[in-house]
Amino acid sequence: MKIRPRRLRRTPGIRNMVRETTISTNDLVYPIFIKHGKGLKDPIPSLPGQFHFSVDMAIKEAEEAMDLGIPAIFLFGLPASKDAAGSSSYDENEVVQQTISLIKKKLPDMTVMTDVCLCEYTDHGHCGIIKNGQVDNDSTLEVIAKTALSHAKAGADFVGPSDMMDGRISAIRDILDNNQYQDVGIIAYAVKYASAFYGPFREAADSTPQFGDRSGYQMDPANALEALKEAIMDIDEGADIIMIKPALPYLDIIRLVREECLLPMAAYHVSGEYAMIKAAEEKGWVDGSRIMMESLTSIKRAGANLIITYFAKDAAKILQNNTK
Repeated sequence: MKIRPRRLRRTPGIRNMVRETTISTNDLVYPIFIKHGKGLKDPIPSLPGQFHFSVDMAIKEAEEAMDLGIPAIFLFGLPASKDAAGSSSYDENEVVQQTISLIKKKLPDMTVMTDVCLCEYTDHGHCGIIKNGQVDNDSTLEVIAKTALSHAKAGADFVGPSDMMDGRISAIRDILDNNQYQDVGIIAYAVKYASAFYGPFREAADSTPQFGDRSGYQMDPANALEALKEAIMDIDEGADIIMIKPALPYLDIIRLVREECLLPMAAYHVSGEYAMIKAAEEKGWVDGSRIMMESLTSIKRAGANLIITYFAKDAAKILQNNTK
């Protein structure tokens, strides 16, 4: 027998030399949930190890992430008040805007990305303005664009519209450019499926729809070619980074879009994916750390350049130990 693939698996040193896909801390983006108050670090029950932070504590959390080598954070906010139009989303005194400003002052090298959506800010929990019982696409664009501009004014490096309204990338690009924020990037939730994997996030962000669901604007999980169309549209409208969400159930979509897309690609390793691994680990059924790293590697192998994951800090600690 002349051909023995096992020769290249024999020792850790050999495996490291021929490894095709590697994860580094530069691949990781850490989501942080922020709410009003002071000195708060309140556990999120459905996301073990994740917290609601007040602004002052969010700054400390970002600093800890940066010390672990994580280059970017993704901010989500819980407002002081909600209304039907999500008007607090663009309030310069809201927690996301405050946190952006303070982080950029204290940690100027930290890349700050923000979620631009109305679901956390509307009293009905949908991602846009309701007209005649439906989310109205075009009237929502104005509010989405104003929210993105408020984040840019506070100092965000990237704004991430997750609403899946048609034309949102163009609307945001126009308002940013017209207000001299042409250097602020857009990380487009280009392919966001109407997924059951978002459950824990909706508790964390207090964004469960009060009626109906989001199938009318988020993508049908059965569709693949539509994902490519959505990505191409967002690229044409001025997106800088394309995102696929969720990640693990849609590795085929990440690969499909990767083969056609020249932009950097992100994947969101969402709350349900995180919570399932954590729950199985707590039961003693799986080795949580190994499954975490295997999952992140599969997302990278499929074609993602960036991985937005609640595991960012845990993974970074393992990666740091591996380099010692």
